[in-house]
Amino acid sequence: MTDTEKSQSILKAAWLIAVVTITSKFVGFLRDITIAKYYGASLVSDAYFYAYQLPALAIILLGGVGGPFHSAVVSVFTKMIPSVKEKATAELNKLFNTFLTATFLMFLGVAILCFIFSDQIMGLIISAGNPELVHLAGTHLKIMSPILVIGGIVGIYYGVLVSYREFMLPNIAPILMSSVIILMITLAHNDHTGKVLAIATLIGAICQLLYQLPKIRQLGFRIKPNTDFSSEKFKQICELLFPAILSSTIGQLYVYIDMFFASSLAVGAWTAIGYSNRIFQFPVGILVTAFLVPLFPIFSTLVGQRDYDAVRKYFNQGVGVLFFAAFPIMILIFTVGYDGIRLIFERGAFDTRAVMMVTQALTFLAFCILPYVFRDSITRIYYSFNDSKTPFMTAVFCIGLKAFLNWLFVLHLKIGDGIGGTTLSTSLVTLCNATLLGCLVSRKIKMNYRELFGNLLKMFFAAIITLGVCYIAGRWFNNTFASLNSIIFCISKILGIFTLCIVVYVPLTLLLKCEYALILFKRLVNKIKDKLHVN
Repeated sequence: MTDTEKSQSILKAAWLIAVVTITSKFVGFLRDITIAKYYGASLVSDAYFYAYQLPALAIILLGGVGGPFHSAVVSVFTKMIPSVKEKATAELNKLFNTFLTATFLMFLGVAILCFIFSDQIMGLIISAGNPELVHLAGTHLKIMSPILVIGGIVGIYYGVLVSYREFMLPNIAPILMSSVIILMITLAHNDHTGKVLAIATLIGAICQLLYQLPKIRQLGFRIKPNTDFSSEKFKQICELLFPAILSSTIGQLYVYIDMFFASSLAVGAWTAIGYSNRIFQFPVGILVTAFLVPLFPIFSTLVGQRDYDAVRKYFNQGVGVLFFAAFPIMILIFTVGYDGIRLIFERGAFDTRAVMMVTQALTFLAFCILPYVFRDSITRIYYSFNDSKTPFMTAVFCIGLKAFLNWLFVLHLKIGDGIGGTTLSTSLVTLCNATLLGCLVSRKIKMNYRELFGNLLKMFFAAIITLGVCYIAGRWFNNTFASLNSIIFCISKILGIFTLCIVVYVPLTLLLKCEYALILFKRLVNKIKDKLHVN
């Protein structure tokens, strides 16, 4: 296989992963809609989402695709596999079982502690919450505590599969948990304590684990406990694993800070913040994944070749296109965010009060989109230079800033009833993090920011005009069609404002000669010409 064919194969795999990730996010979004329908923004939903943060750390951050366990296995195992077409050797099987045994024992201890001291742990995290909320969250954590054991093991399985070029299974597996949750709470109907939701989450995690086993066995791996913790290969895994776990845990501290401050707010506040983040992640997460999954290996290859001009070119084009798409998302959140949340969530136990709470959180979180896109993109440049220390240190620095801004915006200024203050602090911290990473990268490579931010100013100018036009149109729509059925009203308004946004924003960016708008426009025109030519 030539280098060109190899690059095309990598990009094809990356796009397939991106498509599966989009599907996974969509199913996860359906899960959130179902949870909202049956539990609303209530004490029960707050208790579940508070309790779920610890299991989520294990099953998503530590054990997920790209997590520490997955990355450590890939780094060591790929060097020990002579051919992906051959079954696992005895040496590889032994290392696999050693790592599996150590992980099981370590997380079993943590899970037992969470099970025994669940109320105390929840009382510490949500210290400002009422006793009923703390006890219910403790009950949920007790039910979900086995997920802590499952998380690390799932991560090892993912790493093994990826080492053997089995890319799709690890990315499909998370869909199982969402599907189980949707099915179980739909069948349960009247679950007034949320225990069914917690049990469904546990069963979903177990399904995620069992789904991997047939393929693991097919690759020649057999589960047999092994305690040879002194082997050199196992030590290599640990050397890679523990710094990565520390880095992932540091990122999770932002969430715990928000949980601590949100516990002093109205019932349903933490649920609203969680839903706003999920709505945010749906378009923005898909956008970032779709572009950065194929770009990351390109960055790494170009850095290895020391072709820094090409790195700057691809970075500016990738981030520029993301910026271009980010502005319409922000405009739509500001103008029809409330209507979209009503349309998606307002049913069953999710009432108008809950809609307003999510809207407050989402509105301030929308300011996060541009720095979020830039931060995630520039982080890939650091990783391409094998530098994970700088992103880690900037994240550590921003923890103190996050705590201070939450104290200011949530407890003292009470922005957006405190709910908006929580997400506003997230936006400002993300901006700070992105700025630090953008400045410090000059130690690795001199970026061409003048071109990137020159085009950003053009897009910003076009977006401000578009926002004004869409806001006026939205007010007119409210005054003219307020008597319509709520669902018809929301759908009509969203589609109308979306169309108006595109019709105004895109021509303005083209008129201002925004480079990335012109690139997209030319590619679209060429695709249309090619289709017409074929026909």
